[in-house]
Amino acid sequence: MEELIEKLKLQIIEQLNLEDMAPEDIDPEEPLFGEGLGLDSIDALELIVLLEKEYGIKIQNPKDGQKIFFSLSTMAKYIKENQK
Repeated sequence: MEELIEKLKLQIIEQLNLEDMAPEDIDPEEPLFGEGLGLDSIDALELIVLLEKEYGIKIQNPKDGQKIFFSLSTMAKYIKENQK
């Protein structure tokens, strides 16, 4: 799981063009949206594309997105449970 979280940190920095951020700046338990990493709805779409492209995971119910993308840890857990 630790390895996946580290990989996700790099992918998120690259996908969302967060050049001024290092992987160690991202706390896996901190919220991705709002006061945490401060991502917005456009970033959410990018994360959905990332899941589909890199992990072959489609989110069926948009309401699940809030739980899945709450933090890096919840995202990694979802990938582990749903990756084919």
